[in-house]
Amino acid sequence: MNSEKQKLSVLIITLNEERHIQSLLEDIDFADEIIVVDSYSTDKTVSIVESFKNVKLIQNRFTDYTSQRNFAIDQAKNSWVLFIDADERLTPELKPEIVAAINSENAASAYFIYRIFMFENSRLNFSGWQTDKIFRLFNQSKCRYNEERTVHEKLIVNGSIATLKNKIIHFSYSSYTDYQSKMYNYGILKANEKFAKGTKPYFLLQILHPLYTFLYQFIIRFGFLDGRKGIIICYLNAYSVFIRYKELRRLTSSKI
Repeated sequence: MNSEKQKLSVLIITLNEERHIQSLLEDIDFADEIIVVDSYSTDKTVSIVESFKNVKLIQNRFTDYTSQRNFAIDQAKNSWVLFIDADERLTPELKPEIVAAINSENAASAYFIYRIFMFENSRLNFSGWQTDKIFRLFNQSKCRYNEERTVHEKLIVNGSIATLKNKIIHFSYSSYTDYQSKMYNYGILKANEKFAKGTKPYFLLQILHPLYTFLYQFIIRFGFLDGRKGIIICYLNAYSVFIRYKELRRLTSSKI
């Protein structure tokens, strides 16, 4: 048994996150190493990060989320890494749980962490987000992001998997315009991913897939119980799917 305390590298990828980055960096002072990989922000993100002497700033051109995350992993000097987005916060109970997990004799190779989705300043309870969990804590020697997935990244884990009890708070929705822009960008990246795989942009799918996405999240995943917020989130998630097929049709047409 190795009794040496395991060290943790916290990794953050940013682009124009001046609204969130300071409070996040103040919140993760328990980390042994903090690395921000910035995609050449044009706001005050860089200057805010540079004001934290314990934070390492690296600027790297953004290609896609998977490439940026794998790049960030390669910069970490510790085996254990925790990814957190600028618009996320750790609950107070999660921090000691993370430290305990990586120092456990029976530590898994990777850990799922559930997320609480915040709509402006209140919690979204349904609309598909009630079971949202994501790999964020893992041993980098046993994990790597699948390079075929450029958005909604997939972590390939060599070893055991576990789930932490406490949660991340996700302040994803601050305004309609902000979230719509995020969903648009996801749609564009997903279209490029599909195009690279040779997926055909069937017209019926461009109509039916967004409709299915909305109805599934609004009805089957109880989005209607979130009221107006549920309608907005389910619509914008369906909008992202629509943009995916629209962009895929454009890419396919330009290839001909």
